Amino acid sequence: MTTADPNTRSGIRRVEPNGAAARIFMSFLATAGLFYVNIMPAIVDGLIEGLGFSNGEAGFVGSANVYGAAAGALIIVFIVGRIRWRPVAYALLAVLIAMDLLSILVQQPALMIGTRFVHGVVGGALVGIGFAVIARATSPDRTFGVLLVIQFGLGGLGNLYLPRLVPIFGTDVLFLSLIAFSLVTAAMVPFLDEYEVTEAQGLQSAKGVAGAALIPMALTLLATFLFQAANMGLFAFIIGLGKAAGLTVDFITWTLALSGWIGIVGAGLVIVLHTRYGRTMPLVVAMILTIAGFWVLNYSEVASIYLLANCAMGITWAFVIPYLLGLAAEFDRTGRMAALGGFASKMGLASGPLVGGLLIGGNGNYTLLIIAGIVTMSASLGACIVPAWRQDHVPSVSD
Repeated sequence: MTTADPNTRSGIRRVEPNGAAARIFMSFLATAGLFYVNIMPAIVDGLIEGLGFSNGEAGFVGSANVYGAAAGALIIVFIVGRIRWRPVAYALLAVLIAMDLLSILVQQPALMIGTRFVHGVVGGALVGIGFAVIARATSPDRTFGVLLVIQFGLGGLGNLYLPRLVPIFGTDVLFLSLIAFSLVTAAMVPFLDEYEVTEAQGLQSAKGVAGAALIPMALTLLATFLFQAANMGLFAFIIGLGKAAGLTVDFITWTLALSGWIGIVGAGLVIVLHTRYGRTMPLVVAMILTIAGFWVLNYSEVASIYLLANCAMGITWAFVIPYLLGLAAEFDRTGRMAALGGFASKMGLASGPLVGGLLIGGNGNYTLLIIAGIVTMSASLGACIVPAWRQDHVPSVSD
């Protein structure tokens, strides 16, 4: 009598659950619903240049997309432990593709805002599922590091080429690129393992969450929200900031591509270092460097400063967020806290462009935007210290 291979389901050979291929596939799953964030400058600038949207309208579209994602992520928090994640992921990917196709037909700001909000709800739910699956595997912060490698690498390509393609092919190219990413992700999903939550894991996670101090958990979510808001508030308008400083579009797009690719170094450091030096010191150092990068953007008229500031912020962004998301994931093994961390992240990503567009206004007040980013990043730094220190000294529920 032969025994079926446990890694084979329905005739499909699954990849090793905690191997490199699995981390890559999980990263695509957790990125597909929110990939537009990584090409947000291209989307915002494309809506302005291609459809004639104002700064405020384009920023509102971006924010509506991510606010929808936050709503979807929040919904999934309450059901992620009780659903079969794979068929739900297929369904959500199909709806994402349909909404991106619909977006190609929309040209009015109000209708675009509504369309992208619905797209965001679906995408946020998909990302929440992806985060939960990552939390059920080993070393979630390492997988989040892989996720950032993929996001920054492909995001760099998008920010390099899409702004150049919009004048030729229109805004259709923006949404077609998102559709392509969803199709690639759908092709990867069948090869992932089941990542089911056992009864023992569920009880252990409930005990861990109940026994953990609520303050560190809340501070983790707050730090994540503020960090993402500060970064995206600047990133969404970084093309406009460069143009206002007198830089050429070619130089700006190459800078964004380079900063995305160099940002891979930050994510790679997370994969290599893991928790070798704890979480507290790496987070503190990286956030201080981010604040310094924000400040020197005041001198963006010097091309080399604009380039170096963007590259430095790319590295620290890709370095910090895996630690923050991994920190949330360590609170339980069902993936609920990871999904909740994803909700906080998306709320920050959504709030940044919305507030940023209001601060810039019609006068192009990028100095005020930079100051607001510094203040917000400093608050995130203060919020992350207690939960990071606690996790460095208290065993997690996954230990």
